[in-house]
Amino acid sequence: MKRLNLLCCCVASLLLLGTAEEAEDASKLTKRDRSHLENTLKLNEDKPADDFSGVLQRLRKIYHSSIKPLEQSYRYNELRQHEITDGEITSKPMVLFLGPWSVGKSSMINYLLGLDNTPYQLYTGAEPTTSEFTVIMHGPKLKTIEGIVMAADSARSFSPLEKFGQNFLEKLIGIEVPHKLLERVTFVDTPGIIENRKQQERGYPFNDVCQWFIDRADLIFIVFDPTKLDVGLELEMLFRQLKGRESQIRIILNKADSLATQELMRVYGALFWSLAPLINVTEPPRVYVSSFWPQDYHPDTHRDLFLKEEISLLEDLNQVIENRMENKIAFIRQHAIRVRIHALLVDRYLQTYKDKMTFFSDGELVFRDIVEDPDKFFIFKSILAKTNVSKFDLPNREAYKDFFGINPITSFKLLSQQCSYMGGCFLEKIEKAITRELPDLLGSIGLGKKPNVLSCDITGCGETPKNRYRKP
Repeated sequence: MKRLNLLCCCVASLLLLGTAEEAEDASKLTKRDRSHLENTLKLNEDKPADDFSGVLQRLRKIYHSSIKPLEQSYRYNELRQHEITDGEITSKPMVLFLGPWSVGKSSMINYLLGLDNTPYQLYTGAEPTTSEFTVIMHGPKLKTIEGIVMAADSARSFSPLEKFGQNFLEKLIGIEVPHKLLERVTFVDTPGIIENRKQQERGYPFNDVCQWFIDRADLIFIVFDPTKLDVGLELEMLFRQLKGRESQIRIILNKADSLATQELMRVYGALFWSLAPLINVTEPPRVYVSSFWPQDYHPDTHRDLFLKEEISLLEDLNQVIENRMENKIAFIRQHAIRVRIHALLVDRYLQTYKDKMTFFSDGELVFRDIVEDPDKFFIFKSILAKTNVSKFDLPNREAYKDFFGINPITSFKLLSQQCSYMGGCFLEKIEKAITRELPDLLGSIGLGKKPNVLSCDITGCGETPKNRYRKP
């Protein structure tokens, strides 16, 4: 027993000595120059931020008066689970960090914000360290905000997260940091993907939460490192959720200075091999190769290449910040187009149901036949034939089986009945927003040449419902 105790003491001493030596070595590492980061992100400029309050107020008005009435009337939120709040309209651009565990996501945020060795820094380590969704945003002083408080605050854009349950809100945390970059952007750090852990063990719908952030992110950083290139089920599911957002994805191979040139080439090729089946684009994705942490690059590595790659990524980030209002208006317009398509489809389902009903018909059987085989009744084809909707924008037919399973068709009104003498028709208002008001707003914020104002007379938005209350 004495020998065992002595052996344990020796091992503990060696571990402490090793830890002390590692800490001493880390302290001797030279810090990297940050001037390129501050210049690219314009952190040294004293120029006041552009005031878009008038544009945001107009955008809110267009949404509430022209888009939301049709969205609520046809319960679009129950189809897409995407409810837009005032906080989301006025929120800063969001940058989302995704990837396997311990690839350097938190370290990258610390590096971008210069938080290392400060009270503000995110905890990092070789083991899985981030188990929460962490929102890093601007505030006058360092402050931690619990998830239940963030969800309860309607002024923030995170109130819809309450639908994912209390277990998730316990895994949501907000950190306010007084940093100039955070005045213009918000970072979201996510739990690392661990392939040997089942989703159910997290205690909340991890993929659904990721989808919520993906739908609202202006830029998505997917981070890998040389030791974690394999793709498992959870990462494969994540890339499926990213379909249609390829333009916002930036793939990062982090810790690249830890490899010799030949090894780096092999790792770069292996990463492409792993990701090729998951990214549905005709051209190969851009992979940024560098090392995002404050320490200087390892000697005898391609420091000039890594620096250029880092600056390219920072320029992408700065571009998103500069174009925040254009992206916000485009996002609201895309949402309006989807709401309009949904309303046209529900209207067509309802009109077909009314046409097929007779005095002796069983309404439930009639509508079940329509929902089970909408192509037999030309539901989707009629929308394509009579409106300017693209077939690539049509929702999945299967989604409407679930939608009408909880929303009886008789609870909706035809679009021709969604009119009033004072307010006009819902469909006319949303089409005016899509073709005139939102493009006009986009042209008013200094894009140079003002976009052409389209009208339904030119583009053929579709059948305009007759207003029964308005005199000719």
